[in-house]
Amino acid sequence: MIRFLQQDNKLVKSVFIVFIALAVGTMVITLVPGIFDSVNGSSADPNTYATVHQTGFFGRVFGESLPVTQAEIQRLVQQQTQGRPVPAFLLSYYESRVAPQVIQYKILKLEADRLGLHVSDADLLSVMHEGELGQTFFPNGKYIGDDAYINFVQSQGYTRSGFEDYLKERIEVSRLYSVITGGVTVSDNEVRESYRVSGTKVKFDYAVISSADLAKTINPSDSDLQAYFKQNAARYATAIPESRKIEYLAFGVDQIPGGKPTVTDADLQGYYNSHQEAYKVTEQVKARHILITSAKDADAKTDAAAKAKAEGILKQIRSGGDFAALAKANSDDPGSKDSGGELGFFTKGKMVPPFEKAAFALQPGQTSDTVKTDFGYHIINVEQHDLPHQKSLAEVKADILPILEQQKLGQAEQNFAGQLATEGKAKGIEKTAAAHNLHATSTDYLAKDGTIAGVSDGTQMLAQAFTSNKGSAPASVSTGDGYAVYQVTDVKAPHAPSFEEYKAKLLTDYRDQQVPQMLSAQVKKLDDLAKQFNDLHKAAAQMNIAVKSSDLVGKDGQVPDVGSMGGPAAVAFSLPKGGISGPINAGQSGIVLAVTDKQEPATDDIAKNFSQTRNQMLNQKREEVFDVYVGTIQAKYEKAGAIRQKAKPATPGLPIGS
Repeated sequence: MIRFLQQDNKLVKSVFIVFIALAVGTMVITLVPGIFDSVNGSSADPNTYATVHQTGFFGRVFGESLPVTQAEIQRLVQQQTQGRPVPAFLLSYYESRVAPQVIQYKILKLEADRLGLHVSDADLLSVMHEGELGQTFFPNGKYIGDDAYINFVQSQGYTRSGFEDYLKERIEVSRLYSVITGGVTVSDNEVRESYRVSGTKVKFDYAVISSADLAKTINPSDSDLQAYFKQNAARYATAIPESRKIEYLAFGVDQIPGGKPTVTDADLQGYYNSHQEAYKVTEQVKARHILITSAKDADAKTDAAAKAKAEGILKQIRSGGDFAALAKANSDDPGSKDSGGELGFFTKGKMVPPFEKAAFALQPGQTSDTVKTDFGYHIINVEQHDLPHQKSLAEVKADILPILEQQKLGQAEQNFAGQLATEGKAKGIEKTAAAHNLHATSTDYLAKDGTIAGVSDGTQMLAQAFTSNKGSAPASVSTGDGYAVYQVTDVKAPHAPSFEEYKAKLLTDYRDQQVPQMLSAQVKKLDDLAKQFNDLHKAAAQMNIAVKSSDLVGKDGQVPDVGSMGGPAAVAFSLPKGGISGPINAGQSGIVLAVTDKQEPATDDIAKNFSQTRNQMLNQKREEVFDVYVGTIQAKYEKAGAIRQKAKPATPGLPIGS
């Protein structure tokens, strides 16, 4: 090797160059902090939550990388919350739940790319003609029109190119799913056996022993309960929660000194002057249109027919025909046809150029000639044409007035509440209330979930009171329909109840402790007797328990007192006719059942449902196989450090009450 390198020829020099380049590249990659981030496009963009890149050395340096954006995460949050607003304090919780899903999706996209499963524009167009997408964009085989398409895309929070890229990704990942699960099969025998089991129906007698009924038979003496109370002293040491006594005064809008504040002309002018941008109107038109479609690649005969039809309709309009009625009868735009061709207001840049040019050249009441676009021939009627202008104060006064009234009222309430809190600190809440013809109230001791009488909403007052110290200075708080000034006058720490105070709860706890063991023993006794007599009815009669009978039910059935037949009672399907089950734990009850009839599906029925059962089994197996694949490939990416999160916030716990 050394002799080879000492040779003076072009081959040796080339080898040296390659070695040096690799060495320098390795040092740069190893020693320069953050180089992978720049290579893979993971910049300091605050909108990027994480970056996923291909695995391996060359994958990290030269391979493809995909960002996980905040917009994608927020869009998925909106989908999972069905568009309902998410409170700010819960947003990080929801984001922490959906972010791993988006990261997983990006991993699958990279794997699909690696396998060459790319989706072309032609592939996308083909898929958009099928299924739900076809019904949305090509109802009855006709394109909905560019305007309707763009409106739909924007309503989903995308740009046109962003939406089409999103669809391509979905198609590509579905192709990956097909590749991974393509070899999944189920045998004919598996299909028949699966349907036989799922199609079997049973009828049975059953005896139920209820926890509630057993609890009623447990009646300890006071001395028993006192002994139980003493034995469980630690459990009840803080059974009575912390409580607080509050003194407060409250007032509403009609009790503010000076009455409801008035809004002056100067106030209106000042607000208007500081919000000029909000009252600027860009040029816009409100229009209707009639579309006669003619595909971009239509032959001359077809195009001429479409043009002739459009010109015929235009002639009717020029002769006094009703535009809206003609649109309903003739327009090929399903998005506006039923509303008489109504498009509403639109600004420049929203429509295709020929349509926009014609619409913005018209004055209110005017109708265009036929306008040719890639979608066919349009007839446009402009109803309103607003030129760029600044709305005057007179035009927007009615909008500004309620805003200022609310602002002034809120400020007056806050000022008065602050004044009362200051006075309350100096001379106490009761004297302060009397000085302003208000009423001071002292509550009983309240727990955190208590209710404050006399105010519309005492939630905030109670919450803040539990963060205040006894005797702290009076503070103000909103009550929904006004404000209150409050002070914590006493605090009772969590403590144990007295025996008499907690006697009813002690009885419930005592019974709850005894019942499970008692239930288990009673159900076992019933089962032993039923098998001894080979007769559930005889065993139940000896224990004075009623026996009920079910209808003929399948695994998707429900039986009173038993519940879902897909739960513990599913044992009935494995028993022969006449068979008696063991003890069945149904949560709050124990059951023993005896099968009185069993019907398995006939051969013809199995054959009739064979295809549907096979498809269900295949789909289930495919999901299982793909889940294993996803878990394996994600572990590979994680192990390789191919997932780079910019900030990995601690996952919040579940909110209380969720």
